[in-house]
Amino acid sequence: MNPSLFQSSAEKHLPAALEFLRRLVAINSFTANAAGVEAVARLTAEAFKPLGFDAQLVPCSDPGTGPHLFLTHPGAGGDPIVLFTHSDTVFPPEEEQRNHFQWDERPDEGRIYGPGTVDNKGGTALIWLLLHILRDCAPEAFSQAHFLVAANAAEEVTSDDFGRVTHARCHGKARAVLVFEGGPVDERGWHIVTSRKGRSTWKLTAEGKAAHAGSKHHEGINAIDALVRVLPDIAALTSAAEERTVNIGMIHGGTVVNRVPHEACAEWECRATAPAELQHADDFFTNLSGTAPNGAKLAATRTGHTAAWPGSVESQALFHLWHEAAAAMKLNAVSVPRGGLSDANHLWQLAPTLDGLGPCGGNAHCSERSADGTKLPEYVEPGSFAPKAVMNALALLKVLSPEA
Repeated sequence: MNPSLFQSSAEKHLPAALEFLRRLVAINSFTANAAGVEAVARLTAEAFKPLGFDAQLVPCSDPGTGPHLFLTHPGAGGDPIVLFTHSDTVFPPEEEQRNHFQWDERPDEGRIYGPGTVDNKGGTALIWLLLHILRDCAPEAFSQAHFLVAANAAEEVTSDDFGRVTHARCHGKARAVLVFEGGPVDERGWHIVTSRKGRSTWKLTAEGKAAHAGSKHHEGINAIDALVRVLPDIAALTSAAEERTVNIGMIHGGTVVNRVPHEACAEWECRATAPAELQHADDFFTNLSGTAPNGAKLAATRTGHTAAWPGSVESQALFHLWHEAAAAMKLNAVSVPRGGLSDANHLWQLAPTLDGLGPCGGNAHCSERSADGTKLPEYVEPGSFAPKAVMNALALLKVLSPEA
């Protein structure tokens, strides 16, 4: 296993990988743009076909979405190594047009701007690159490997449909779960994600009684007043020690100022690393339902839930292979938790799991660029593709070895 041979292969295929990325970025694949998501899936299938991958498009059960994509390299069989990415982005076509947000290569900055460059079309291109490296440098291991490349059609809306479909396709078991979301690099080294927070979303409604705000104020029950008295207690569940955050993201109520408001509503999300800490908060939110001191009726409803990926001894052992691969390249890989959600939250039960295996970039979910530079859109660093692909390929070769 000679890292320099892997590096030479990466450099040979990098221009084609970036051209593949450019073609992906040119297609708007906002989650609700089903035709665009399918076009990205079909282009991805076309790009992986010469590597020996058979494609299947599977409908997503979420209304208005495109199909999931599964690319299979059967090899010698056995449990698959599953490489995860997603075809959708968060940018509606009108937003891309309004902000002139498109492929924008700036070599002087070492960046390529554009929708999905790092989240997650860059991850798709990096999977393509690392598989070419393996085919060049370890052809026998590559030919025998059972790979499944799985691209979610609706990752950006945190749907669990893809997780269910993938579990069924793998019969509940895989050799490794590898998620190619972007992976930063800093003074500590190259980040490899080994756990993610869980998340619950909530809605609290207050039902009061309308009345004239002047002559009949005393007859009214102010729903907004009832609601805002509770919100500080909700926000107070944020705890650095318990690795839990609460973000009250939406609040609305009432109609006009000369009327006692009869209804109000607030929505928030809670995230926590430990499942028990998320459950503790959920129990508190459940108990908010009842009658407020001013007589308004409060009703708390959990509107969504994504379980935490708490990490495991097995995932840390898998990370150790990436750490060794980085060391062979005279680099350092570091195991990190991450607060955001990904497909790893739904799929870590299949096998030891790693995330953040994609290229380095920033400003995901952003499309604006301001004249003073305080706002910059999503970008990827093309210089990160080769080293990250080599690291992944070297580590994957160890996963594929009979001793693994």
